[in-house]
Amino acid sequence: MHIAITGGIGSGKSYVCHLLEQRGIQVYDCDAAAKRLMREDAPLREALKALVGPQVYEGTTLQKRVLAAFLLESEAHKQAVNDVVHPAVARDFLRSGMVWLESAILFESGFDRRISFDKIVMVSAPEALRAKRIMARDHLSQEKAEEWIRCQMSQEEVRRRSDFEIINDGRPLEPQVEALLLKVKK
Repeated sequence: MHIAITGGIGSGKSYVCHLLEQRGIQVYDCDAAAKRLMREDAPLREALKALVGPQVYEGTTLQKRVLAAFLLESEAHKQAVNDVVHPAVARDFLRSGMVWLESAILFESGFDRRISFDKIVMVSAPEALRAKRIMARDHLSQEKAEEWIRCQMSQEEVRRRSDFEIINDGRPLEPQVEALLLKVKK
């Protein structure tokens, strides 16, 4: 069984994953894995060098500014990088033996097409609360936080594609996580 946890920036999906980990459930973090693989996976480094140029690495150190500039040049560049990085992350997840996966951009990245998930769990929160969390966490203006939210798929669309929803609007999360675990076991 494979279970994905997704939700927009500031929704609280990382905290939900923390609650799962407190219950002994390991959750594969796609963001952390992508960063690790871009450092450690030689074939991935070579593919990024071929795509972006050799200047994207100094030795084995990813030059984030170079990659960011390439990504911002066009949607085609962004898609090309995703087409190199996301398959490597998917392979790593499948090799990990883990069942649960956290991905903020599960649908946007095509992860839902690379791996057959038995259940998809969405973590949601009101947009104003998400913006407030982003502002506090990342020290951003409200305008920038709202821009980040708008860059992602709408909560309505994520909800439509998900099997379960955990609502993180201030109500207790633990009972929702327990209810999710009961449903998943069935």
